[in-house]
Amino acid sequence: MLNILITGANGQLGSEMRRLGAVSPHHYVFTDVAELDITDADAVLETMRRERIDVAVNCAAYTNVERAEEDAATAEQLNCRAAENLARAAAATGATLFHISTDYVFDGQAHLPYTEEDATSPLGVYGRTKLAGEQAVAASGCKYLIFRTAWLYSQFGNNFLKTMLRLTAEREELKVVFDQVGTPTYAGDLALALFSIIEGDRYAGNEGIYHFSDEGVASWYDFAVEIASAAGHDGCRILPCRTAEFPTKAARPAYSVLDKSKVKSMFAIEIPHWRESMLYCLQKLEND
Repeated sequence: MLNILITGANGQLGSEMRRLGAVSPHHYVFTDVAELDITDADAVLETMRRERIDVAVNCAAYTNVERAEEDAATAEQLNCRAAENLARAAAATGATLFHISTDYVFDGQAHLPYTEEDATSPLGVYGRTKLAGEQAVAASGCKYLIFRTAWLYSQFGNNFLKTMLRLTAEREELKVVFDQVGTPTYAGDLALALFSIIEGDRYAGNEGIYHFSDEGVASWYDFAVEIASAAGHDGCRILPCRTAEFPTKAARPAYSVLDKSKVKSMFAIEIPHWRESMLYCLQKLEND
């Protein structure tokens, strides 16, 4: 039986892992900041030793892209130092670390989906600290699998899908940017991929960086239109606009489509189209 540590267990991805872990024959240890402060290296090592952890899945991150620009120190602690603490503890105990990263490590200037080998060039604090976390994990000497993902949403926490559901129900008109393109990714799909790799004992010997998002491509505008249509919020007119119309502290990648060829071939994973997963998530929100 495996002992599996999940950090950030109250977040979107962590909550999906919690749901899956409940039906596993293996022993899952779910922690968030109340149970384990991953910025405390000693606490991380002590927990991994005490629980005899075989696999740690780091779902914790500082994901507020805007706030990170003003609070770089906290973003660095959570996105880099905490990842390093987990990686060093994994190296010391022989555990394998699954670390979740982001499309924000790229600058979004490409016109073809990003592969794992493409040069990184983050635009802001969030992307820089996440890339530093990746580098710290790689330098630690531990066995690791890094999964970069993008545009996560779920029925848990705050995310674009839930915001659009609320706004399109409240408003008669809404502007959404059409010049940022990527792939909406249901956190449940990523969790299922991680779960199947762990449960199938397919991680040993397959260390490295992988990209995972749902299939297909959309702008935020496209995504908003599909959400409103599926929810029956036809009373709200959604208008496309440019990013420049909504100035933000943090620059966003204009193009962040990820190439999933590597993860699909290595682990024989079938990834659903984002629209299919969006409808599934909306159904879950309605039923839960």
